[in-house]
Amino acid sequence: VNNYIKTLFESAKPLSSLMIKGEIANFKRHSSGHLYFTLKDEFSQISAIMFAPSATRLKFKPCDGMRIIAEGGISVYVKSGNYQIYVKEMQPDGVGALFLAYEQLKQQLQKEGLFAPSHKKALPSVPETIGVITSPTGAAVRDIINITGRRWPQAKLFLYPSKVQGEDAEGELIKGLLYFEQKQKVDVIIIGRGGGSAEDLWVFNSERLARAIYAANTPIVSAVGHETDFTICDFVADRRAPTPSAAAELVVPDRTEMRRRVDALQKLIGQKVGMLFQKKRRDCLDRERALHKGMQR
Repeated sequence: VNNYIKTLFESAKPLSSLMIKGEIANFKRHSSGHLYFTLKDEFSQISAIMFAPSATRLKFKPCDGMRIIAEGGISVYVKSGNYQIYVKEMQPDGVGALFLAYEQLKQQLQKEGLFAPSHKKALPSVPETIGVITSPTGAAVRDIINITGRRWPQAKLFLYPSKVQGEDAEGELIKGLLYFEQKQKVDVIIIGRGGGSAEDLWVFNSERLARAIYAANTPIVSAVGHETDFTICDFVADRRAPTPSAAAELVVPDRTEMRRRVDALQKLIGQKVGMLFQKKRRDCLDRERALHKGMQR
């Protein structure tokens, strides 16, 4: 009977693919990665399951009380005779999945202390070596090279080429951090990319990348997107720069300004030495006159 009813359910086109809006209750994440929950509204409820392959693609973390829109098909679990919705996709109702995931991770890491000012490392005032982790073909690396060359050409730049969006980007960015931490030691690291959509910048909201930045011993500057873009990496890094260009300006001094300051210091030292010399000369003359008077007596 259960098998027959299952066949009836799966042959009904309206039930094979539909969207249901409701509130999550009785949420459970199995060790297998499958998600089990109840989807309910003020009138009724329906059991739901989302298998691990689909669950791993979620950008946010479902929980009890969250209102969602679930997409999937209705079928019968023959063993128990219960019907349920087999969810393939879900999204928060009323707020974007990416925004919700961002806020959830931000709150979690903040509670753990990953954003604490006490953990921030100071940037070197005059770095000799700078590690850059970004795309080798993007505008970000060109901006960093040009500005560093203009402001402080003595600094040596080391580029670790990495993807900055897409599935492989997270792993490559983390490998870049490990490379500069373990193999090619540098005084400071710039990690980032130019602007883009929220999806383009999403890898810089990665929890694994955030923890790798937090664990690093080298000072790190996060330079992701445009001035209005904020990512999790920005909060974890030792300093945040609004753009890659601004990161280069933040990391290296301006040689023109440095020369002006050196000239000013040299002038000040010259004045101080001159004043000291004049004071000593006056002291010597005073002593000479005093000695001459003493001899006359």
